[in-house]
Amino acid sequence: MRTPPCTPLFLYPAPPRCWASSAWPTRPVLGLLCLAHAAGCGDRDQPLALRPALDATPVASATIHHPDKLSGVPTDKRDSLGRPIRAACVTCHSLRRPEALPASAAELDEFHVGLRFEHGGLSCASCHVIGDQDTLRKADGEILPMRDAMQLCAQCHGPQLRDYAKGAHGGMSGHYAGGARVRNHCVDCHDPHVPAFQPSTPVLPPRDRFVGGHAAGTGEGAHR
Repeated sequence: MRTPPCTPLFLYPAPPRCWASSAWPTRPVLGLLCLAHAAGCGDRDQPLALRPALDATPVASATIHHPDKLSGVPTDKRDSLGRPIRAACVTCHSLRRPEALPASAAELDEFHVGLRFEHGGLSCASCHVIGDQDTLRKADGEILPMRDAMQLCAQCHGPQLRDYAKGAHGGMSGHYAGGARVRNHCVDCHDPHVPAFQPSTPVLPPRDRFVGGHAAGTGEGAHR
């Protein structure tokens, strides 16, 4: 059964004289209701696939964490504020002339001994430039600065980059709904040498003291 055609807006009964006053607060509401009624008109029997698509809501842009250089190697030391101290790469790499990068972690005899390397069949030279630890190398030989490391990841992880661009992959840092948004970089969550996540089990959300917290008249539920 087809729906009747829409009634033009100018055929609606005229509002009472008292509504003509600019002080009447609901005049904008009436206009919105009329527009909503007009927008709902159409052929309800028409398949959804043939109906005109609605414009997608634009997504606010976000700032992405881009590492400008390697952050160094973590140590077991902490500074006066309790933050872990990291040793800069040049602390060790400046002591000897650059050599050919090893093909696997098993060949590391001085620097990064014991490094786990489980990233497909790649070697150190697959991503790093010999003699310049802050520069990366793509498979086609193109040299990339460290801040463009995401392009290096995208060579093999195209589907993940696509989902990341659409917001379905990659976590958001804390932000307000109406404020600036900051997104994580690939290496914020994935170790480049061992990118796979360890198996984990989801847990229940934290207990909120305002949602089913205090039982009426008992004072219970706040600190369980």
